[in-house]
Amino acid sequence: MILYNVTIRVDEDIAEEWLNWMKTKHIPDVMRTGCFTDYKIMRILQPVQDEDSITYAVQYFCEDQQKLESYWQNDAPALQKEHLEKYSDKALAFRTVMELV
Repeated sequence: MILYNVTIRVDEDIAEEWLNWMKTKHIPDVMRTGCFTDYKIMRILQPVQDEDSITYAVQYFCEDQQKLESYWQNDAPALQKEHLEKYSDKALAFRTVMELV
């Protein structure tokens, strides 16, 4: 099992709208790719990054590395571009990949 974790620091003034967009548009689009079996959205409580932002971790679960590679090659560029165009530097993301052991 592979966990694809996207950590996003969201400016507090757009956080509610961003979270709604993630739940109703972006995450459903990611799940429709068929590369992931499940997801979870977490709000990071500690460490606090700064007072004017909220940090979230969106965790996507996939069966194996090949499914993740397929997502990166076929779907991620357009989905990440859409997020960047919509939120620019108000929602900054970094990604990590983990394997269940």
